[in-house]
Amino acid sequence: MKNHQFAFVPTELPQIVAELTTTRFLDASNEQLPADELLKDLIKRTLVNYRSDASKEIALADLMVDDHQDARAFFKEHQSVERTQFYNLALQLLHFQTNEDFKLSDPITTWQQFQLPIYDGAKTTFEAEDVLRAWYLLLNTHTKFGQTLLDDLAANGYFAQFSDLKQPLIFNGKTQAVFNTDHLIREVVYVESDLDTDHDGKRDLLMAHVIRPAETEAGLKVSVLFTASPYDQGTNDIAGAQLTHNVDHPIAHKEPNQFSYSDVESHYQPGNLPAKRTGNGKTATHAEEHFQNGWGYTLNNYFLARGFAVVYSAGVGTKDSDGLRTTGDPAETLSATAIIEWLAGKRTAFTNRNGDVKITAWWSNHNVAMTGRSYLGTLQTAAATTGVAGLKTCISEAAISSWYDYYRENGLVVAPGGFQGEDADVLAEETFSREQRAGDYHRIKAKWDQQLAAITSHQDRRSGNYNQFWDARNYLKAVANIKADMVLVHGLNDWNVKPRNVYNLYQALKSVPVTTKLFLHQGQHIYINNFQSLDFTDMMNLWLSNKLLGIDNHANDLIPPVTIQDNVNPGTWQLPADWGTSHSKTIQLNDAKALQQPFDQATPAFLDQLSHEQLSQYTKHESSGQYDEWFNDLVNNPNSPIESTRLIFKTKPLDHPITIDGKVKVDLTMASDHNVGLVSAMLIDYGDAKRLNVSPSVLAPNAINAGYQWTKDSLKEFTLQANPSPSKMISIGHLNMQNRQNSYRVNELEPNQYYDLSFELQPTFYTLPAGRQLVLVIYATDLAMTVRGTMGVTYHLNTTQSSFTIPLLHNPD
Repeated sequence: MKNHQFAFVPTELPQIVAELTTTRFLDASNEQLPADELLKDLIKRTLVNYRSDASKEIALADLMVDDHQDARAFFKEHQSVERTQFYNLALQLLHFQTNEDFKLSDPITTWQQFQLPIYDGAKTTFEAEDVLRAWYLLLNTHTKFGQTLLDDLAANGYFAQFSDLKQPLIFNGKTQAVFNTDHLIREVVYVESDLDTDHDGKRDLLMAHVIRPAETEAGLKVSVLFTASPYDQGTNDIAGAQLTHNVDHPIAHKEPNQFSYSDVESHYQPGNLPAKRTGNGKTATHAEEHFQNGWGYTLNNYFLARGFAVVYSAGVGTKDSDGLRTTGDPAETLSATAIIEWLAGKRTAFTNRNGDVKITAWWSNHNVAMTGRSYLGTLQTAAATTGVAGLKTCISEAAISSWYDYYRENGLVVAPGGFQGEDADVLAEETFSREQRAGDYHRIKAKWDQQLAAITSHQDRRSGNYNQFWDARNYLKAVANIKADMVLVHGLNDWNVKPRNVYNLYQALKSVPVTTKLFLHQGQHIYINNFQSLDFTDMMNLWLSNKLLGIDNHANDLIPPVTIQDNVNPGTWQLPADWGTSHSKTIQLNDAKALQQPFDQATPAFLDQLSHEQLSQYTKHESSGQYDEWFNDLVNNPNSPIESTRLIFKTKPLDHPITIDGKVKVDLTMASDHNVGLVSAMLIDYGDAKRLNVSPSVLAPNAINAGYQWTKDSLKEFTLQANPSPSKMISIGHLNMQNRQNSYRVNELEPNQYYDLSFELQPTFYTLPAGRQLVLVIYATDLAMTVRGTMGVTYHLNTTQSSFTIPLLHNPD
């Protein structure tokens, strides 16, 4: 294993003593003890599952100090504490096993190999002060199961033995799990929005689930984590599947236009709103409705044990809320900001859907963070671009920054990976959970059918062009309004919400006066708060303690600006200064020196056509949006039955490793023998090797505890493939040849005429070791992402005027 801990706050001795006292490791009974007695006392305090001193003494006999003596015998003889002895005991407290994980003869080497933080203040023998310093660092060190030792102790009941802890406890700049989650209060409120999306003459009420510590009843004001989740109230999967669009048809020829951006620009007009509800003059302090524990994001659960409140709201057009689904437009944004404004004390909520009795978030300190992944992360970006008061930070994971970049690309309908045929209307139908209340759906069905038809029409699957519908769902336009500090998390192998979404947002935020942190992992569409190799949860604790509680813990400085997981070495994270380099290398597609087998002819051709049998064969073996048999025949198979459908350009083996950092640009001069043209490009890492799996493996089921007798999560990590693979896709891109200028300008395409085409692949950060080869595959139909007409178009590529440009982390010269 490898351990990367960025959330540790360097701390001087007076503060160490103060914090060890606050956490009850140090008191008048042990503060004057010599080193060996002090260490013994500290260890016994960790043995929280042993109730008596006698049982703790027995437990000490199961800890080895060195090769020949256990801790009980060692402490009985009052020996001096050697550095190696301390770290032998430390590794065992961290749940590492002797002989299997480390050897008692040399714990320091293992400690360093695991990259655990080590105390270097003493050479060989520890004095009492050394014990305190090393113990403090140990409490902040990750166990074998990915949590700090103090978190591990809290999960075993360390803080539960102190009944007087009724407010946040800060240790090393982070909040600790001192709150009793058995007593959490769960209640339901209905927030009034500035919307009337169902046009019933009343402002839409939005149901919100509130979970808050019982200590708020005694006057404690708490910070809030808000997750806007359109899935929270259930989904209509069958209806969504029935609405899914057929993609087995050719692309359409489009009538040329001379559009400029002003022709497709959207300007939100909220219209005239009904008057606000006045209620019946009563204000309640407690809700009328409660709910049972349901779905919960594990990061939110972690903070519930640390004195934060958590709020979930599915938003407009979902079960128990008013309105209609709109998939990402300004109305949905306002349904998210309405909840934030209520939490910040600036909006009205009610105790029931009749809007009679008002209720305030009296328990909130008005500081809000948003959390969640995918659609949940997308609504964070949307809300942040309004500059809404009270929103202090977002922890946005796998989020869309422009819905066009989710469902479209360069004038093409392009599916999010794994969801061929999905579109904005399908997602709206799937999340319109008002359908799950029969009476409510009966009353609203006609309006919903009309709304759904409008979404289907305006999303315009026929052309794939950028238009006002998509411009209304482009949050990048309003990035300048963001006032919240941003944490951006994304997978470099996420072909659902593709990396372009986070790249564009990250680059845009550079001109905004907020603090931004970027995390890029080698996975797909996943959370990363349960990894062994990275203390992401600790960093978010440091971050939220700073942003919401105002703790001066140097979070802005300690958390690296950019943290990227290495794709070659398991468990390794890199800290580049930025994402996206100015260094690059261009490879011409007829370069005999760079390419292994350049084409003999200057204008090789490929045919976009599969037989019905081939299409059926390839698409029936789909797995999570991947068509492995098709990919293998497209890229790896030297005797491929679809060899004629692509052109392959393979570099000679690399004589030194390279790291691709940013967006690969493809410049092609091509001709189609029809008046339509679809071009795809795929960049491949070629060469037999055991690569990282794109889905993390479970190392220890339910090993991570969010708090004492609270929720659990499994420890995970990316591991190497069991067997070598011949290749891996690094990045991909697509273009409609009629949209060769931009995504809204349509040009004519004359058959057999050459055109210059330029487009960028999805941004990446990817290392290829020496000996590997880069492969660029040029083809048309992409079974996983584009429409699949395979209509028999023949394309010619002028290799003398075509190239691809690779952004390199290090200057190629």
